[in-house]
Amino acid sequence: MRETVGVEIDVEVHPQVQDTETDVLLIGGGIMSATLAAFIAELEPTWSIRVLERLDEAARESSGPWNNAGTGHAALCELNYSPQREDGSVDVSKAIDVNEQFQISRQLWSFLVEAGHIPEPGAFIQATPHMSFVWGAENVAYLKERYRLLADHPLFEGMQYSEDPAQIAEWAPLLVAGRTGDEPIAATFSDLGTDVDFGSLTKLLLASVTARGAQIDYNAEVKSVHRTMDSVWHVSGKQNGVRFHHRARFVFVGAGGQALTLLQKSRIPEIKGFGGFPVSGEFLRTSNPDVVARHDAKVYGKAAVGAPPMSVPHLDTRVVNGETSLMFGPYAGFSPRFLKHGSLLDLFKSLRAHNLVPMVKAGLANIGLTIYLITQLLARKKTKFAELQEFFGDADPADWEKITAGQRVQVIRPEGVLQFGTEVITHGDGSIAGLLGASPGASTAAPIMLELLERCFPQRWEEWQPRLTEMVPSHGEPLSSDPALAREIRERTSKVLELYTAN
Repeated sequence: MRETVGVEIDVEVHPQVQDTETDVLLIGGGIMSATLAAFIAELEPTWSIRVLERLDEAARESSGPWNNAGTGHAALCELNYSPQREDGSVDVSKAIDVNEQFQISRQLWSFLVEAGHIPEPGAFIQATPHMSFVWGAENVAYLKERYRLLADHPLFEGMQYSEDPAQIAEWAPLLVAGRTGDEPIAATFSDLGTDVDFGSLTKLLLASVTARGAQIDYNAEVKSVHRTMDSVWHVSGKQNGVRFHHRARFVFVGAGGQALTLLQKSRIPEIKGFGGFPVSGEFLRTSNPDVVARHDAKVYGKAAVGAPPMSVPHLDTRVVNGETSLMFGPYAGFSPRFLKHGSLLDLFKSLRAHNLVPMVKAGLANIGLTIYLITQLLARKKTKFAELQEFFGDADPADWEKITAGQRVQVIRPEGVLQFGTEVITHGDGSIAGLLGASPGASTAAPIMLELLERCFPQRWEEWQPRLTEMVPSHGEPLSSDPALAREIRERTSKVLELYTAN
């Protein structure tokens, strides 16, 4: 047995301290914790589950509907998942992988709807076409090649391509409004796309596990995570001014940007060398019904030369609480906070002797990102609005308002690499795990949590297989290599989620 983390201490419990024992303790009330809770409630219904959320309700950070783009990330439109190599060729392997992962999430949601745990799919997911849109000869050539590589793939079935302004206007009128026709343009269109309200989904998932006995504590801020020699994790903090102390056999840290510092407090060796770089963002939003009525799609462009993947501009249809709006962005910003409702000292509190060198290396290797952030911070309002007008030439500033998106903390790996994506950190004995990073995050919560379950509970993994296959029918079988299965799964989940009927 591995040596336990931490030191042996005596925990003195006072009358004013909430003191409990639980099988599974989840820190953070976002989409990751909610998804993991949903899995565990099905796989081990006798296990006790407790969720600790530092704010007064779930999904107020990155999972909140206006803190993310709401894209069901399936790489149908996001060009950053199919980068162009130096020789001009296009790599679509990441796009296929992201789509595979999203299909797993869709299957889980469908299972929960059919089981009655999610009463109304329309409360969190809507059928919304996904488009890619570019201009300029080089970008048109790139998009055409990307389409050629994906058009016959089973996961991208039905994708269309056009360079005809009339056809593009039929798909999304705003994209050609105000254009002179002097510059070549191109677009791809897929009716397999979705808009997802991850805030609503998170609350539905948590409500379903609460109905089956899980406990959710709000206003509960974790201050300490450690393990004593009894091999039990001790998590303590304050809830509404009252101290709490919970003992748990398994702990998941799904606290968004705060996950890094909480894992550092746990003192597990696997977190050594990891750092985080916080990035904030802004969007423009309009609810003008005349404008909204002219656009029904999520349209992703191509990031500017030298800009990071997270800066890909997109004009999105959003449905939140039954109301439709349009959102454009993102515009990058900077804050040392690790959470939108965090502290200005978050970045500095995350610094450790073991991650200083990796963070310096990452900074030196990403000077271009620093320059991009400074440029964005100094950009005038008029300059930022001009980026929207590249998509929607007739856009009127009076129709649009600025909103602040959720805070993201990009992963800095021990080797000094800035990683755009997610990273699962698991202690060697599987008793504690956490998630670092961001996009495509929420859309791929189900496959990420499956990976975590396999790593943390290897002794139960084989026993769980029949139930997991019920929940995710394609579990263990890549849809990429089986067109018939891919079509079957897509049609079934579309019907259950009340989206569309695939051709």
